[in-house]
Amino acid sequence: MKYLCLAYEEERTLNELSREKWHALRDETLEYVHSLRESGHLVATNALRSATTASTVRVRDGELIVTDGPFAETKEQIGGYFLIEVADRDEAIRIASEWPSSRLGTIEVRPVEDELSLERRYR
Repeated sequence: MKYLCLAYEEERTLNELSREKWHALRDETLEYVHSLRESGHLVATNALRSATTASTVRVRDGELIVTDGPFAETKEQIGGYFLIEVADRDEAIRIASEWPSSRLGTIEVRPVEDELSLERRYR
């Protein structure tokens, strides 16, 4: 089963890390990514640029509305994601808990649907 793990981070917290601590966290993350690839769990992963570079797009009554920045004003923004293939929710949570930035932010773990439901979007 696939799970999408969204890594929420507070940019200020990461920006305040010393160069040494940042490099240690980065190296630890890259090592963890490598181990997940080797084990066959990692499907894809990417970091995202700062939320200040985001654009939020909506269409209401046929009108395009584009807003600079993320949709919600929060301390933590999505800093990246990793898509994993695991046996069950417990394994997904274990893998997310070992992601290095989980110590500084939050990892949201959500199952991926294989296809869009015919009945309703959210069951």
